[in-house]
Amino acid sequence: METLSTTPFGRRRLSLAMVAAQASAKACPGDAAAHKWHVLRNLTEAKDELALSDRALAVLGALLTFSPETALTPGTDLVVFPSNRELTVRAHGPAAATLRRALGQLVEAGIVIRRDSPNGKRFARRGEGGQIEQAFGFDLTPLVARAAEFERLANGVRADAKARLLLREEISLHRRDIAKTIAIGVEEDLPGLWQVFGDRLIRLGPMPRRPAEREELEPVVVELRALRFDVDKCLSEAMKTQESTGNESQSERHHQNSNPDPVIESELSFRESQGRAAESDPEAKRPPPRAYPLGMVLEACPDIVDYARHGVSSWRDFHAVAGVVRTMLGISPSAWAEANDAMGEDGAAILIAAILQKGEEVKSAGGYLRNLTDRARAGQFSLGPVLMALLRSKVGVGGRKRA
Repeated sequence: METLSTTPFGRRRLSLAMVAAQASAKACPGDAAAHKWHVLRNLTEAKDELALSDRALAVLGALLTFSPETALTPGTDLVVFPSNRELTVRAHGPAAATLRRALGQLVEAGIVIRRDSPNGKRFARRGEGGQIEQAFGFDLTPLVARAAEFERLANGVRADAKARLLLREEISLHRRDIAKTIAIGVEEDLPGLWQVFGDRLIRLGPMPRRPAEREELEPVVVELRALRFDVDKCLSEAMKTQESTGNESQSERHHQNSNPDPVIESELSFRESQGRAAESDPEAKRPPPRAYPLGMVLEACPDIVDYARHGVSSWRDFHAVAGVVRTMLGISPSAWAEANDAMGEDGAAILIAAILQKGEEVKSAGGYLRNLTDRARAGQFSLGPVLMALLRSKVGVGGRKRA
C-alpha cells in the first residue's frame, strides 16, 4: 500500500504535532503489533494525559471498526477511509461540527494521521487483484507505534487512582477510629487530653472531596496517623491506670464489706411503689412527643454519628453523644445548661449536632450556642430553618457531584 500525502487538505495547517506523529509512524518497526481494543482502552484511561474528550474517543472507536483486523500491524490496511455519514452513524450520531472537532483532537494528539487526497475526498485505489494500492483517509499507524507509550500512561493513571483510593480509605478509617476512641474516653471519664484530641480532629476538617488529588490527601493522612498514635497511646495508658485503680478498690471492698450491694428496706419499698405507680399510670410510659424525627435530624447532621460509641438508634443515644461532642467543641457546662433550659434537651442536642455539621463556619461554638440560646428565650429562634438549610446543602453537594 502506498501513502503519499503528508500535509492536510485545504485551510488546515500543518502542525509540529502532526510532523512528530508522521515521524513516529515512519519509524515504527515492521514487525510491531497492537490489539486495537486494548489500545483504545488504554487511551480511554489516559485521556486526561493526552487531552482527549469522550467524543474524540468515541470517534476513534468508530474509526477502528473500519479496520478489518483486530491486531494492527504496519502495512496491513491501516489507512481507513469512511465517509462522514458512515463515520457519524458508527460514532453514535454526533453533529457535523462535533465530528470535525473530535477528528481534529485525534490528529493534534498524534493518535491518527490525515492522509488527504488532492481534492480532500477519502477513497482507495485497488489493483487488479483487489489489493489496495493507494489510500487516502486516516492512518492508524500511530496506534501501533505508540502502543507502549499509551499503556505506560494508562498504568500510571491506574496506579494513581489506586493510591488515591487507598489514601481515602485510610483517612476514613482513621477518622472513624479516632472519633470513637475519643468518644469512649469522654464517656468513661478516662484520664487524658480528649478535648485536645477532639479539637485536633475538628481542625483537620471533614472528609476530603472525592476528586481530591494525592497531593491534597497525603498531608491529611500524615496528620491523622500522628493523631491516631497519640489517641491510641493515651487510651492504652488510661486503661492501665483504670485496671490498676480497679484492682485496688476491689481489694479494699473485699476486706471492708462482704455484702457490697445491701438492699435497704426503705429503698426496696420505694422501688415497689415506683413500679406500681408506673403500672397504674399508662401516660408515664408514653415518651414525650418529638418536634423533629430523629431520622431527619441524623440526615441533616450525619457527622455526629462518628462520635457515637455504638451508633445512634434512639434519642437517648443522641443525647449521650451530643454531650460528648459538646465537650469536644469546648462548650462550657453553664452554656450547655442554659441551652437545655431554653430549648429543651432535644433542642440543645440538635443544636450541638448542627454546630458540629457546620464545621469551620462556626468560629466559636460556645459563643454561637449562647447567642442562639438568648434568641430562643426571646422567641426569635427555631431549629427548623437550621435543619432545612443543612438538608438543602447536602442536596446541593449531591447534585454537583452527579453533574
